[in-house]
Amino acid sequence: MLENADSLESALEQLCGAGIRVKKRQSVSGGDINRAFLITLSSGDKFFLKENHGDLLPMFSSESEGLLALGSVGGGAPPVPRPLAWGRDGENSFLLMDVVNPGKLDSGEKFGASLAMLHRTGRSEFCGFQVENRIGSTLQNNKQMQSWHDFFGEQRLGFQWKLAREKGYGNSSDDRAMASLLRRLMDILPEPEEGHPSLLHGDLWGGNWMAGDDGRGWLIDPAVYFGHREADIAMTELFGGFPRGFRTGYENIWPLEPGFSERRDLYNLYHLLNHLNLFGSSYLDGVISTIYRYS
Repeated sequence: MLENADSLESALEQLCGAGIRVKKRQSVSGGDINRAFLITLSSGDKFFLKENHGDLLPMFSSESEGLLALGSVGGGAPPVPRPLAWGRDGENSFLLMDVVNPGKLDSGEKFGASLAMLHRTGRSEFCGFQVENRIGSTLQNNKQMQSWHDFFGEQRLGFQWKLAREKGYGNSSDDRAMASLLRRLMDILPEPEEGHPSLLHGDLWGGNWMAGDDGRGWLIDPAVYFGHREADIAMTELFGGFPRGFRTGYENIWPLEPGFSERRDLYNLYHLLNHLNLFGSSYLDGVISTIYRYS
């Protein structure tokens, strides 16, 4: 992979040969944060390109690391697109990847089983990740910590709540409720099985997977870290968008621990807070009611 390329043109020439140019640039869906394109080169090769402001270059470099981590697991884990290059192109930053050709999913159960294999095979001794990354455009701290409830409290809920307060959301009563919630985490959240956190996609809503033309469910747009696998499963149920049989296929490989349904909304509080900080006050009521529910 080419790192910190000085332009898209130079990256393409290093990857495909001198004289290569972009012949066609087709805008495609890239989520709420980035501009995304399917580009066709003068050679006929096609790549997937993401662009954003130049100061968001770290978002693309850390996404590349996340994709490489997910892609290295093997063992039946879901495939991911291969990152090819990232860097600056004038005032923009970019990430260049292989194209995933869309298709029809063979089986929701097989997709769920493949996620279970990712969680079971990709393990670590510590929660967190080797670098900071982004969830959307928000910084995601990944300081490595032994304890899951300490990590989730400090690096996830506590950090996002601080951002929310800086943006003017919440009040002193809500601060007290959040402090109570954070103190209770050790009594609510189990530690990862066998003491080894799983490699998580980290932002696994319905828009961050796609069916490839090979019939498999591919993972895209990760915000990876090592943590309790329940956090990934919880988000699959936050906004919907996962196929019938997905959860069954997952639990056929690795059943969830008792009490997950009572913990699910606590895990998803992290994502509601992030949406509040990214997209505004329409998420505030859900955030506040969840804080008080678990405080």
